[in-house]
Amino acid sequence: MSTARPDTNGNDKPSGPRSRKGVETRARLVAAAKEIFERDGFLDARVSDIAEKAGLSHGSFYHYFESKEALFREIAAEVDARLRAPVDDVILPRGSGMAPEERVREAIRRHYETYREEARLLGVIEQAARLDDELAATRTAWQREDSVQVADSIRLLQRRGLADPDLDPRVAAAALGAMTYRFAELWLADRGVDTDFETGVDTVSRLFINALGLGCHAATTDR
Repeated sequence: MSTARPDTNGNDKPSGPRSRKGVETRARLVAAAKEIFERDGFLDARVSDIAEKAGLSHGSFYHYFESKEALFREIAAEVDARLRAPVDDVILPRGSGMAPEERVREAIRRHYETYREEARLLGVIEQAARLDDELAATRTAWQREDSVQVADSIRLLQRRGLADPDLDPRVAAAALGAMTYRFAELWLADRGVDTDFETGVDTVSRLFINALGLGCHAATTDR
């Protein structure tokens, strides 16, 4: 990807907003950029269009972002963080009163609700990640991090006798994570699967639960 010119602040990088007005202006640029990226895609989106949508001059853009790429990566990181939230908020917490099967269903539902809300933008992010090595590396890193955490959770379930003890937790976590995420792209972004939201959530949840053998094993004391 090419890099647009940076703002001249002495460090060749834009300075962050230092006032409430600056914060609000930056937020306007982010909101405008999301609309432009959704409408035009990454490659065809122009800084001038983003600035105009935000009600700013072309040059003002570079006071807040050094390039179109930098702004896009920030937006992608925010969306990806929302997609990842169910792992931390639902799957991983200790002491939850929810059964493992309920956690899986709730986490998948929240993940797909977010994906549905941001489907058009996520379609653009997926395409851009195939062109932008930095963006691709960032997304691969967080996917690996989530996979490690889910694998640890599977090990815990196995120790408690709640999941299939013969599964390799690392392989299971990676495979199920890929299924969950890539199906969302196929279903909600590419519209390659014609099904209603509840059926999609229920089917993927069942596959996840059945693959781990949840509910098929008697619980034992955690070791």
